[in-house]
Amino acid sequence: MRFGAIVLLSALLLGPPAFAESAMPAATSRDSERATFPICKGSGRITCIVDGDTIWYRGTKIRIADIDTPEISRPGCDREAAIGRRATQRMQALLNAGPFTLARGSGGRDTDRYGRALRVVMRGGRSLGETLVSEGLAERWGGPRIAWC
Repeated sequence: MRFGAIVLLSALLLGPPAFAESAMPAATSRDSERATFPICKGSGRITCIVDGDTIWYRGTKIRIADIDTPEISRPGCDREAAIGRRATQRMQALLNAGPFTLARGSGGRDTDRYGRALRVVMRGGRSLGETLVSEGLAERWGGPRIAWC
């Protein structure tokens, strides 16, 4: 078995790693948004996290524009579901770690076809989504597709 496969299998069996505090981008004075994001439950969604790339913030549903994470509502396989749960937990931890900025995506659109606001979540000028990409929990939006299953 290749080393990468062993690491991935270990991560799936042992659960989410304890992420170092240094992996969290440091906030700057431009980061003015702040909230506590529980996992969304039920229909009264104001501020919560749906999954690794979708949140509700102050009553607005937001699609994180620069990433795509594995599905958790209808995953194609157990591996996709497990990574999707880890991506959701990681984005929740990043959002809850301190102030952030919501920036318009570079694609020129304000909303997606489902009416969700398209935003990049930043802290200290760094994309929180990019943190998930670097940890193998997301892929860059518009980049090569990852076969989660």
